[in-house]
Amino acid sequence: MDSINCPCGSGITFQQCCQPYHLKTKTAPTAEALMRSRYSAFVVTDADYLYETTHISKRKNHSRRGYLSSAKNTRWLKLEIVFSAFDVVEFKAYYLNKKFQTEVLHEKSNFRLEDGKWYYVDGDFYS
Repeated sequence: MDSINCPCGSGITFQQCCQPYHLKTKTAPTAEALMRSRYSAFVVTDADYLYETTHISKRKNHSRRGYLSSAKNTRWLKLEIVFSAFDVVEFKAYYLNKKFQTEVLHEKSNFRLEDGKWYYVDGDFYS
């Protein structure tokens, strides 16, 4: 995965983009960077990263096992950032459903900065 483009759509390699966040050698500097790295974590099935970057107040609703199952059972295609502000990111994540048709997860996600680290809090879905 090192020399391929990052799943988040940045246009640079995974090794130079989201992987350092997954490996904890860097922390995401913005809510958008965290959101992109979380999308990449779904693509590469890094459930630990997804769990650890979920705000502690919300972890009871999001288990490592749940994240792993979701990541393994979804074929993610691409990420599109619709809007990004300090602590809010609206995005569209494209994936294949069980009938191999493209569907879109459209969410406005809320993030919180605590002790220099960004965390996913929750999101509102659009239909």
